[in-house]
Amino acid sequence: MPLKLTANAARIPYYPTAGGYSLPDGVALLASNECPDPPLPEVVEAAARALVATNRYPDPSYRPLREALGEQTGVDPSLIAVGNGSCEVLLALGEALLEPGTELVYAWPSFSVYPHLEAASGATAVRVPLDADHRHDLDAIADAITERTRLVIVCNPNNPTSTGVSLDAIRAFLARVPEDVVVLLDEAYIEFAEQYRPEDSIPLLEEHPQIVLLRTFSKIYGLAGLRVGYGLCSTPELVAAVERVRQPFVVNVAAEAAAVEALRHPGEIAARVAQARESRTQIATGLGKLGIVPAASEANFCWFDLPVPGGDDAGEREQQVIAALREEGIVIRSGGALGRPGAVRVTYGTPADNDRLLAALGRVLA
Repeated sequence: MPLKLTANAARIPYYPTAGGYSLPDGVALLASNECPDPPLPEVVEAAARALVATNRYPDPSYRPLREALGEQTGVDPSLIAVGNGSCEVLLALGEALLEPGTELVYAWPSFSVYPHLEAASGATAVRVPLDADHRHDLDAIADAITERTRLVIVCNPNNPTSTGVSLDAIRAFLARVPEDVVVLLDEAYIEFAEQYRPEDSIPLLEEHPQIVLLRTFSKIYGLAGLRVGYGLCSTPELVAAVERVRQPFVVNVAAEAAAVEALRHPGEIAARVAQARESRTQIATGLGKLGIVPAASEANFCWFDLPVPGGDDAGEREQQVIAALREEGIVIRSGGALGRPGAVRVTYGTPADNDRLLAALGRVLA
C-alpha cells in the first residue's frame, strides 16, 4: 500500500550520501570532508566515562558544553544553541522561521541540506549562482532579498566549492540586510579558512541583531560520528526559536562529554589546521601537474572541474572518473550530486592518501 505523504514530506530530497560505508579496510575515504585523524585518546576516554550514566537522560540545558563554548568564544552561554550536528540547528531554525509565502535565499551550489528547508516548510527558495570563481556573490544575494525573505544563508567557507569571502565583504553585505531577516553564517569549516579566524566573526553578534554563526565538531575536532554542532546567536529569541521546534535531548551524553574534552586541546586543533593547509598545497600542486586548477580552497577539501575530452558529456565523464577511482580504492564526491555536473569534491586525507589519489587520478585521466 503506497504511503500518503504530506506535500512537504514528498518534496524533501534525499541527502546525497557518499560511498564508502561498506567498503573494506584500506580504502581512501576522501568524500565526506571528515578529519583523517581519529579523536584524541582523552576525548575517547571522556566519551567512555559518560557511557556509565546512559540509563539517565542528558541534561537538556547542555550546560557543561555551552559553558565550555562560552569560555572559548567569549559568547554568553545563554546565546548558544547546541544540536545533533550543525544540521540539526539549521533545520530547526528553518522550521521556526519558514512557511508558505515566505522566502529563503542562499547561493548555489552550496550545502546540499539547504534545499530541505524550503521543501519541509513550503517556503520559496531563491538560489543565487556563485560567481566565476565559485564564491558567493554577496551583492547578488542582497539584491535577491524581498519583503517576503525570512532567512538568508551564507556558507563560508562554502561547501562544496571550498571557497571563502572576507569578513569585510560580509560586513558590507550585512549592512544591506533588513534587521527582520535572519542571516545564518554557516561556518562549519571556519577553522581552516584563510580570510579570517574563528574569533574574528564573533563581533558580528553584537553588531547585528539577527545573526547566527553555525559551527560544528564534525570537521576539525574529528567527532563526525558523534554529531555535535552549535549556533552562536545574537539574541535569546534566536536560541528560543531553535529550542521551541525540536525534540528534547538532542545531544547524547557521550557526544557532549567528547565535545567538552575536545575543546581542552587547542594545540591539537592548530596542528590539524597546519596539516590541512599542507595537504591543500600538496593536492593543488599535484593537480596542476595534471593540468587541473582547483577553486581557491579555504577548507579541508578542494573542488575542481574534470577535463572533458572533446564531445564527451561532463556528467558522464565525472561518473566514469569516480567509478575508476573507486576501483582503485579511492572514494571522492560527485559534483553532479552537489549542483555542478562534471566537477568533483575531494577531501584532504593523510599525505599518503593524497599521493595515492593524485597518482590514481593521473592514470585515470590518461
